[in-house]
Amino acid sequence: MDKKVRIFGTLGPACRDRETLTEMFSEGMDGIRLNLSHTGLREAAGIVQTYQEAARACGVIPELLIDMQGPELRIGSLPQPLLLQEGRQIGIGEIPFPEIVRAHITDGRELLLDDGKLLLKAEGEKLLVLRGGLLESRKSVALPGCTIPVPAMTDADRENIRLASDFGVTAVMQPFVRSREDLAAVRGALDEADCRHIRLLAKIENRTGLEKLSELIPCCDEIVIARGDLGNAMPLWELPAAQKSISSACRGAGRDFMVVTQMLDSMTHRPVPTRAEVSDIFNAVLDGASSVMVTGETAVGEHPAAVIRFLSRTVRAAEAYRDCLPL
Repeated sequence: MDKKVRIFGTLGPACRDRETLTEMFSEGMDGIRLNLSHTGLREAAGIVQTYQEAARACGVIPELLIDMQGPELRIGSLPQPLLLQEGRQIGIGEIPFPEIVRAHITDGRELLLDDGKLLLKAEGEKLLVLRGGLLESRKSVALPGCTIPVPAMTDADRENIRLASDFGVTAVMQPFVRSREDLAAVRGALDEADCRHIRLLAKIENRTGLEKLSELIPCCDEIVIARGDLGNAMPLWELPAAQKSISSACRGAGRDFMVVTQMLDSMTHRPVPTRAEVSDIFNAVLDGASSVMVTGETAVGEHPAAVIRFLSRTVRAAEAYRDCLPL
């Protein structure tokens, strides 16, 4: 019998109270992700304490995964959310891009914002909105096909690693892993902080990570198939094959892997999932996933406890089916 698949949610405004977190643990949650792109461990001390209190109330020893800033690029702060209307142009200067990104915005270059929800194309000193919506501060920016040299870790990442043990962190998620050197830098920071017991998870989010997978697998404790940004790096119809390829490589190497992104996306606003989402979770377990995780569904969604219920029950049903299959 294979080991139990772990269930993870994501901390956020929708699940920051003890009552909701307690219900999520009761529904089968094993641990939670804290996204440090917008905050730090010190600033999140209150919600982390509430999370740990809820776990104790349920008799659970909780996992706490911190998702680092890493080499992901983000825009700066906006005075107010910016409505980008499809078919309209805006000046490049209206969006506070980091200088390193601004230098790579050349005529004809496409830009993906907010995990690919928004798509713009450079036309001289203007940006044409190809896929519009509301842009808020500190959202991600990616330039498909363009490699921008940035370090694996930020100063904030190093500070959060120094604090990790004090806050009960059990794993570090390194985003946009590009090479074994990226993982070695994080391992080194963990060693320096006397955090060798903390697991290192490598997020595969671009073609570089996918191409270097064989060298990354031995350098981490778990691979994360992060389908959000990975889906931005290729045509969406190629993403399922990429997921299957990563799953197969991890199984062959005996390396744990996690599947994440939009597993129950419809439940951000609906009380029940789609049939396709349930099938996606079920098949991830059959492919050998060691853990599954939801993000915005619990962080900002309207039904965080129900999300964990459907995620957990679908995983358990998949495990029961898997364990009855002939060898």
